[in-house]
Amino acid sequence: MRRNAVRLLLAMLVALAACLVGPGSPAAQAAVPDSPAVTYTNPIAEKRADPHIFKHTDGYYYFTATVPEYDRIVLRRATTIQGLSTAAEVTIWTKHASGAMGAHIWAPEIHFIDGKWYVYFAAGSTSDVWAIRMYVLEGTGANPLTATWAEKGQIKTTWESFSLDATTFVVNGVRYLAWAQRNPSEDNNTSLFIAKMSNPWTISGTPAELSQPTLSWETVGFKVNEGPALIQHGSKVFMTYSASATDANYCLGMLTASATADLTNPASWTKSPTPVFQTSAATSQYGPGHNSFTVSEDGKSDILVYHDRSYKDITGDPLNDPNRRTRVQKVYWKSDGTPDFGIPVADGVTPQRLSSYNFADRFIRHWEYRARIEANVSPLADSQFRVVTGLAGTGTVSLESANFPGYFLRHKNFEVWVEKNDGTSAFASSASFYRRAGLADSAGVSYESYNYAGRYVRHYNYLLYVQALSTATDRADATFYAQ
Repeated sequence: MRRNAVRLLLAMLVALAACLVGPGSPAAQAAVPDSPAVTYTNPIAEKRADPHIFKHTDGYYYFTATVPEYDRIVLRRATTIQGLSTAAEVTIWTKHASGAMGAHIWAPEIHFIDGKWYVYFAAGSTSDVWAIRMYVLEGTGANPLTATWAEKGQIKTTWESFSLDATTFVVNGVRYLAWAQRNPSEDNNTSLFIAKMSNPWTISGTPAELSQPTLSWETVGFKVNEGPALIQHGSKVFMTYSASATDANYCLGMLTASATADLTNPASWTKSPTPVFQTSAATSQYGPGHNSFTVSEDGKSDILVYHDRSYKDITGDPLNDPNRRTRVQKVYWKSDGTPDFGIPVADGVTPQRLSSYNFADRFIRHWEYRARIEANVSPLADSQFRVVTGLAGTGTVSLESANFPGYFLRHKNFEVWVEKNDGTSAFASSASFYRRAGLADSAGVSYESYNYAGRYVRHYNYLLYVQALSTATDRADATFYAQ
């Protein structure tokens, strides 16, 4: 009854608006999301840590990462992110036989600056493998896999101390370098620093220290802030970084600043009090970290690139464990403009979110296992579902919960719940749907019940049901957009 009253009021308001605008004005339409769903299959690359993916204007993605032998720098390229999984890998540089740059070749990043390619990396020495410093290669040629590479030398900073994980970015026309370094006056392993650059291998001015590991989750095993990566969204910039030891305790923190602020002023930055991305035992992803950012093939979605392991327990030093893998997943943006990374999703197909056609800010989510639509979903993973081959087969799909693997959207008594697959044919039938073009907008999607033809997943009073549809409002309630 309440629902009908609300609909009647909405109809009256729409009619009044039409009168105010005047005859011949276009009717209001639901907007297709600016950032549609993207789908990848993880992992992207086995035994590749500290991953960096750069999308160039030539239509290629370029990928580099730490190899477990710590002895060389490799590159791959493909026209899609998924294509990097099978792309041929080329070694563009090998460690020196002796002296500096002779050991521990770590964390390369590739960038294109003023018509040339640059690779930033860290390396130790054959005489002291822990004398880690930052170095730069310059590549000349359209294709960095076949370019001519020259060593530009060490990036000099305030101290000759353990330093690594250089990254470069431009904000408001100014190029910066951010990195991790041991401050001799501090009792920790590394802190985060930033400086402006006079050229791609030289910083200018006095570096500013932005963050040191002081919080409990930054100091497990080792006191570490490292692996900075920057992403800008609207009027804000966000610097993610990695913290703690490189085992299951490894996680991402984040600093936030205004894009118009002085980024070399530590007071411009605010540190998040808790990790923004960390181990998920539910999805069997441990120690996610050392990330970078890229964009989807259509340029409409931001993509988080990172490494982790598929198991928790490691024998010996984590640095000697070769099984960190490169993975990707979509970054979602909250209504306040801040990123929500969710959880490291399970291996296999990445999940999607489904927004309501007629309530654009509301997403399908589970709450105490009941399915509903809701705005500002927290945690994010409650509103993420993997679209997989239907449990009932025959051209159907099933929607698996991202944070409860093995749990699926299913109907019982025509209500939609998220429940664990019990392996029965009855469950498979109730958790399988035919994916149809959106009933209110063909750019969207509607889900027809496998075992009750003509009944669709729809929201009613914000809860999800499987019902027969007869009106335009019904069809709107049964239409969703994949994001």
